[in-house]
Formats: sequence, C-alpha cells, structure tokens
Amino acid sequence: MTEIWTQAALWLGLALLASLLSIWLRVATALSEIVVGTIAQLLIGAALGGALLAGDASWIKFLAGAGAILLTFLAGVELDPAVFRKEWKQATAIGLVSFAAPFLGCALLARSLLGWPPEASWLAGIAMSTTSVAVVYAVMLEFGLNATNYGKVVLAACFVTDLATVVALGLIFAPFTWKTLVFLGVGAAAFFVLPWFVPRFFKRYGGRPSELEAKLLMFVLFGLGALATWADSEAVLPAYLMGMVLAGTVGKDHALVRRLRTLTFGLLTPFYFIRAGSLVSLPALFAAPGAFLALLFGKMLTKVAGVYPVTRAYRSPRQEGMYTTLLMSTGLTFGTISALFGLSHQIVDQAQYSALVAAVIGSAVVPTLIANAFFLPRHLLSQGNKP
Repeated sequence: MTEIWTQAALWLGLALLASLLSIWLRVATALSEIVVGTIAQLLIGAALGGALLAGDASWIKFLAGAGAILLTFLAGVELDPAVFRKEWKQATAIGLVSFAAPFLGCALLARSLLGWPPEASWLAGIAMSTTSVAVVYAVMLEFGLNATNYGKVVLAACFVTDLATVVALGLIFAPFTWKTLVFLGVGAAAFFVLPWFVPRFFKRYGGRPSELEAKLLMFVLFGLGALATWADSEAVLPAYLMGMVLAGTVGKDHALVRRLRTLTFGLLTPFYFIRAGSLVSLPALFAAPGAFLALLFGKMLTKVAGVYPVTRAYRSPRQEGMYTTLLMSTGLTFGTISALFGLSHQIVDQAQYSALVAAVIGSAVVPTLIANAFFLPRHLLSQGNKP
C-alpha cells in the first residue's frame, strides 16, 4: 500500500499545484490540470521513471472515470428544462453544426492532406467533431456562467454535439447488437422511472448524515455506466442524460449539488484532467508535429466556420458568439474515447492515435485560453454570480 499512497499524494500534489497555477495565471483549473499532467508525465518520467506517475493504474483509471461520470452528470443537472424547451432550436442548430462541420472537414483533411486510409479518416472526423462537456462545464462553473440562460443554452448545444458523435461512431464502426438493444431498453426505463422515484426517495429518506441521496445517485450512475460499457457504448453518455432528466429534482437541491461538486472537483476531476494531459507524448509531437497541428487547427477552423454564423443567425452579440464558438471547439472525453476505440479496433495505428489524442487535448486548452483571454462575456458574470 505504500506505493499507492505515494502515488495518491503525488497526484493530489499535482492537483494542488495546478489549482495554484490557475489562480496565479487566471486560467480555468481544468486547463491548468491538463497542462500540469502533460509536463509532469515528461519531467517525472525522465527523472524518476514513468511507473511513479502510474497513469494506467486501475485505481487511477477508476477515479478518473468516476470524475468524468460525475462531472458530466452535474453538467446535465445544470440544464434548465424550461430554458431548453424555450431555446431548443438554437441549441440543436449550434450542436448539429458543431458536429457536422469538423466531422466532414477533418475527415477530408485526414484523407487528402495526411493520406490516411478511409476508415482512419472517418474516425479522425469523429474524434475531432466532439465538444467537451467536462471542459465547458468546468470553465462555466468557475466563472458562474452555468447559472445564466446563455450558459444553459451552450451546455445544451454541447449535449447535442456529443450525442451526434456517439451516434456517428456507433453507425459507422460499432456493431449494433442485442446488447445495444438491452442498453437502450434499460436506459429508457431508467430515464422514465427516475424522475418519479428520486424525489419520493429523497423526501422519505433524505436529509440524513449518511448521505443517502449521493449514494443513490452514484449507484445509478455507475450501474448505467457499467451497462453502457458492456454494450460497447460509453459510461458518460447515460450520466449526461440522467443529469438532464433529474435537473428538475437534483438541480433544485442546491445543498446536494454543492456536496457533489465538493466530491467531484476536490478529489475526482483532478485525476481525470491530469491523466488526460499525461496521455500526450511531447517527444513524439516534437518529432512529427504535422498531423497534430493539421488536426488541431482543422478542428478549430471548421468549428469557427460552422458555429459562428449560426450564433450570429440567432442574434448573439459578436463577443458572445465567438465565445460560444471557441467553447464548442473544445474536446476531451469523447474525442479521446473515439481515438482509443480506433486504436483498439486497429482502425488507426499508434502514430495516428498519438496525433489524434494530442489534437483532442490541445483543443481542450487552446480554444479555451483564447476564449477567456479575448472573448469572455464579462457582462454576464454578474448574472451568474447572483444567489
């Protein structure tokens, strides 16, 4: 156990350093954790050996995965059903364009410019089409934008983009089997029953020191996550949907949401974001940066070309429209998942996988830094900080 405790202290020390850097440099904590993970993997690996950081250890993978699930669930909880019903056309339009433009553009780029085979090119398009709900939600929460009507629309658009990504990955590559039908059936039943069951359970058994509310939510989240991975889907997808259907119940319990945030941001998400950064091999990128840069800028340019005109069509001010566009250009969870799916199914080789993962993680950092530095809608911050 000494080795595990040492590794845990190291990871949480890196998380503490990342938090301090985010304060000093005035950047989002999620971004500083990604950068710290990338640099730590290089420096610690060179000085003490890669085994010390142990990013592939099963317990670290579990904490990182749990962080992604709970963070995605909290993002879903932030979706106000009334706002989504009112703004569903705008959220759907932005979300679909945010998927389609980089999907087609980056697939064409990988095929024509990089010379990748057709299947690898389609996978590149899927990996680059994503928007990171985790990054967008973490950034919005830090600035208080998650509580604004603007933030809720952007989070809803993120959901549409990632849902389209998952559907595309399934239709093009993943087999549709009886397991998929079981997952869809159980998921549909759960999403129908939970909005009725959860508030009654909370009313009868909630408010106790044993935190029954949190235990119930994590039981359902992990159970649906297990079912999703069994059916060759992803655990974060039912988490986001569950957050949406429980937004009217859990989302209104501000004390419960604060406790879940403490668990998620205090312990779990540092493992998720730092591990994401540690997946980037800087020496490999420096040796062959062409594919990485082409995919990264290809994603950003196609997102801007697709999303910004839609935001303007819905009369968003220029600054808000560009901020939305840059946030929709971020990627992390589903992008790395898609790349890993391609590697494990021999659709892409190791070099192509490294370029995809690096571009995905780069897209979590570069657009967000630009957005917060030049396009942050400061006039909305006071709205988000209202009690």
